[in-house]
Amino acid sequence: MPHERFQSCIDACYACATECDHCAVSCLGEQDVKAMARCIKLDMDCAQICRLAASYMARDSEFAQALCRLCADVCQACADECAKHQMDHCQRCAEACRKCAEACRRMA
Repeated sequence: MPHERFQSCIDACYACATECDHCAVSCLGEQDVKAMARCIKLDMDCAQICRLAASYMARDSEFAQALCRLCADVCQACADECAKHQMDHCQRCAEACRKCAEACRRMA
């Protein structure tokens, strides 16, 4: 099956999306939510593009490589923002985003 060659990238995308969802919700519970606004926005963007990239790879779309290049950029931006915050959920999210960005770069 064509999607099997992308399986590690698909897995990284879904793991990243899950961490981003958790991070966004956790950020909403922080005392200074305004300070977390960019983090929350990037978490939402990242989760959505990761799921979209995974679905493109799963169906072997002709646009999967292009989407994975963009996904890597969004993941890197999210990782950079999350890394600025010391909360555990942000640090875990940053790590998942870095892994996904690397997987998407290799795929693309």
